[in-house]
Amino acid sequence: MTLSPPNLSDPAAGLYQKAIDAYYTGRFEIASAHVDEILAHTPEHAHAMHLGGLSRLALGDAEAAQRWVMRALEVAPEPNFYNTLYSIQFKLGEFDDAIESLRRGLALRPDFAPFHYNLACALHQLDALDQAVISYRRALELDPDNASIHNNLGFALQELGAPDLAEFHYRRAIALVPDKPTSRHNLGRMLLAKGQYDEAWPYYEDRWVSQQDSNGRPCPVPISVSLPRWRGEKPNPANDPAQPCSGGESLLVLHEQGLGDSLHFLRYLPLALARFSRVGYVCPPSLRRLYEQSLRSRWPGIVLLDSVPADLGGWDWHCPMMSLPLAFQTRIDTIPAEMPYLYADTSRATWWRARLDDSLPRAMPRVGIVWAGGHSIIDFDKRRSLTSALIAPLLNVSNIGWVSLQKTDDDAKRPDEASKARLLDWTDELHHFAETAALIENLDLVISVDTSVAHLAAAMDKPVWLLNRFPGCWRWMNGQGSPWYPGLRLFTQSERGNWGEVLARVVAALQEEVVRQAP
Repeated sequence: MTLSPPNLSDPAAGLYQKAIDAYYTGRFEIASAHVDEILAHTPEHAHAMHLGGLSRLALGDAEAAQRWVMRALEVAPEPNFYNTLYSIQFKLGEFDDAIESLRRGLALRPDFAPFHYNLACALHQLDALDQAVISYRRALELDPDNASIHNNLGFALQELGAPDLAEFHYRRAIALVPDKPTSRHNLGRMLLAKGQYDEAWPYYEDRWVSQQDSNGRPCPVPISVSLPRWRGEKPNPANDPAQPCSGGESLLVLHEQGLGDSLHFLRYLPLALARFSRVGYVCPPSLRRLYEQSLRSRWPGIVLLDSVPADLGGWDWHCPMMSLPLAFQTRIDTIPAEMPYLYADTSRATWWRARLDDSLPRAMPRVGIVWAGGHSIIDFDKRRSLTSALIAPLLNVSNIGWVSLQKTDDDAKRPDEASKARLLDWTDELHHFAETAALIENLDLVISVDTSVAHLAAAMDKPVWLLNRFPGCWRWMNGQGSPWYPGLRLFTQSERGNWGEVLARVVAALQEEVVRQAP
C-alpha cells in the first residue's frame, strides 16, 4: 500500500513521518501508537487514520483495520483509501463490498490501473469471469507490461475455455518476468491440458514455488530432504549421471498433493524400480493397505513408508511423486497405461459380493456413484461437485442397483431423503481405500465426479464415467476418453456450471447400457 508523505504545514508532520517510518520497517505496534498520538491532537487527520488501518491489517486484525479506513474515508474520500479498503474487504471475504469500494475509487480516479486490476480480481473471485476479463483488459490498456495482469487474465480466459488466448497471456507474463513461478506453473498446466507434455513438465515444476497443486489449489511446501534430486539420470554409485546405471541404488519418492494424485501417479513406481534396486514411497495412511496388497507380491523392491526416514543413509536419491513424469520424459504416446495396477483383496471382495447379492438381484447392473468432492473450502471443489438432488435423474433410471461411494464429513454433500431410498449406502464401513476397492471390485460401473474414487476405480480397470467440470483438470484434456485410463469415459460440461446437459447425456448412455445388457 502507498502512504502519502507528510504535509510540512501539518503540525503533526514530524510524528506522522515517525509513524510511516515505523510502518515501513515492520514496527506496526509503534506505528499504531504514533497514530493514536496524532489523533489525540488532530482528530480529523485522515492520513493517520489510513495508516492506523494499514498497521492493524499488518498485525492481523482486519476488522479493526476496516474501521480505521472507513473513518478516514468519512473525513477525506481519497482514491488510495478506497484501494486499501478493498484489500481489507477482500481479505475478509466481503467481495461485494470490495467491488463497491473499487467502483467508488474508480469514480474518483478512472484511469488508475490498480483499481481496474483489483476490480477484476474481485469479480474473478465471485466467478463473474466475463466481467473480470473486461476489467483485466482495461488494466492492461493502462499498464500493458504488468506480468500479474497478464497472468490473471490468462487464468480467467482458461476458465472460460479460451486456451490459446490464455497461453498467449501466460507467455507474455513470463517474457516480462521470466522467473514468475505462478505464470510458469499456469503455463505448465495449460500445456498439459493441450497435450504438449515435452514443454509442459519443466514448467509444471514451478508448482512448488507458486504453491499450487495440479488443480490450482494451495499446495504445501515440499518436504526438504538432504538427498540429490533425481531428474531421470541413470543412477550409479558415484552419483555421476554420465556413468551407466549400476542397478544398485535406491530412490525415495515423496508424496505430494491429493489422494487422487497419488492413485494416478503410483503407476510410475514400478518404472522407477526398473532403474533402481529399491524404491521407497512415503505413503498416505489411508492408502497404505491398498498399496501393500497391490504392490508387495508384484514388486517386492517397492517399500512403503509412513514418513521420511530420520536416517537417510540407505537412500541415494529422492523425487517428488508428481515430478516422476518429467524424470521419465512422459509424452502422450508414452504414458504408462497398463491396467490394472491396483487390486482388491480377494477375501474382502468376496465378502462384499455376498452382501450385494443379498441386497440386489444378481442380474441387475450394479453402479457406484460419487457426486461431490472432498474439499469444501476449495473453490474448484464447488465447481466439480453436484448435490444429491441434482443427480436425481440418474438415480431414477430403472433396473440399476445404485451403490453410494460418497464419503464426506460435510452434511451438505450427504444424500437427501429421496436419494437415500434409491441408494445402497455402506460408506460408513469404508474406513480406508482397500475396503472401497473391495466393494468396487463387485461393481459393473462407477460414475463419479473428478475425485479419488474415480482414480481408484480406473486404476483397477473398472469402467468409469467421469462427470467432468468445464474446464476440467489438465489430465483429462478435451476428448471423450483419457490416455491415462483406457477404461474411463468423459462426460464434460459444454459450458461452466451446466450439469443438466451432462446428466442428460449420462442418463441416455446408461439407458442404452441397460437395454444392451438386458437378457
